[in-house]
Amino acid sequence: MKLLITGGAGFIGSAVVRLAVARGYQVVNLDTLTYAANLANVASIADSPLYAFQQADIRDRAALDEAFSTYQPDIVLHLAAESHVDRSIDGPADFIDTNITGTFNMLEAARKYWQAAGRPDGFRFHHVSTDEVFGSLPADPAVQFTETTAYDPRSPYSASKAASDHLVRAWHETYGLPVVLSNCSNNYGPYHFPEKLIPVVILNALAGRALPIYGDGSNIRDWLYVEDHADALLLVATKGALGRSYNIGGENERTNLQLVQTICAILDRLRPRDTGTYSDLITCVTDRPGHDARYAIDPTRIRDELGWRPSVTVEEGLERTVRWYLDNEAWWRPLLDRNGVGQRLGTAGL
Repeated sequence: MKLLITGGAGFIGSAVVRLAVARGYQVVNLDTLTYAANLANVASIADSPLYAFQQADIRDRAALDEAFSTYQPDIVLHLAAESHVDRSIDGPADFIDTNITGTFNMLEAARKYWQAAGRPDGFRFHHVSTDEVFGSLPADPAVQFTETTAYDPRSPYSASKAASDHLVRAWHETYGLPVVLSNCSNNYGPYHFPEKLIPVVILNALAGRALPIYGDGSNIRDWLYVEDHADALLLVATKGALGRSYNIGGENERTNLQLVQTICAILDRLRPRDTGTYSDLITCVTDRPGHDARYAIDPTRIRDELGWRPSVTVEEGLERTVRWYLDNEAWWRPLLDRNGVGQRLGTAGL
């Protein structure tokens, strides 16, 4: 079985690529290599006869048509996206172009290929999205996002992903394109580009810099270890019911402050400071505009229909993640010079 994975040099995409190759799938990694992409993420499987890389932009329809014609995939996992909320606040145009127009191009290229191939029964288009399309939840732990929760995006990023989700459903209903969708909670783990909260905290702590937390740190997220997510994505792509969406969560809700305090405690144990503790570096900063209060996934559907549950608790996953960053400075050190890394972004709305 051949998988075409878009965004396979990114954080989540590379985890899917590595796992798919390990399980014996043929994998074509299609990535335009923007600032957050890194071919070092897939270096461990780059020489595998099961792996191929194609540099192409999902905004380039002709390049997509050529890729489908050349590689003739059985399944598409569409992960390529602009995904950083703060960057979407400062520059929303890139998110509209990539997440909406890019997804439209992918759908049309996939439809053309699928129809020309005689509409093969086994073909699938798996669109990977986010729980942020559902908006913000109250603090009540009994209230969670389900697959039927009404969309209520609050940022340019989440609005662009909501639009792409609607396009995928429309192409299924209108043209019969065989699609599945998934919406995940916050991912973390190895190879995470150092602009998101967890890698920022780890690397700032190692450098003795302030550990910034938006507002008072009370915002709650459900944390999903990236390798668990990759496992779920391959399951949804191959076994999910056509036209169906699946919410994928880690069942690990934590406030941002609790999360950062846990990372600090791990670092205190693994690489203690000369004086004081890492939590001394925690600094509250002006909150992000439109910052959603809480995200939480109800994973009942994927558990009951596909038998999937996360295998890693947030404490286990954070331990693995911190150790990975401690052991892989050669991976993250060059990324510190990339555009926007180490800077406060998302201030256009302040």
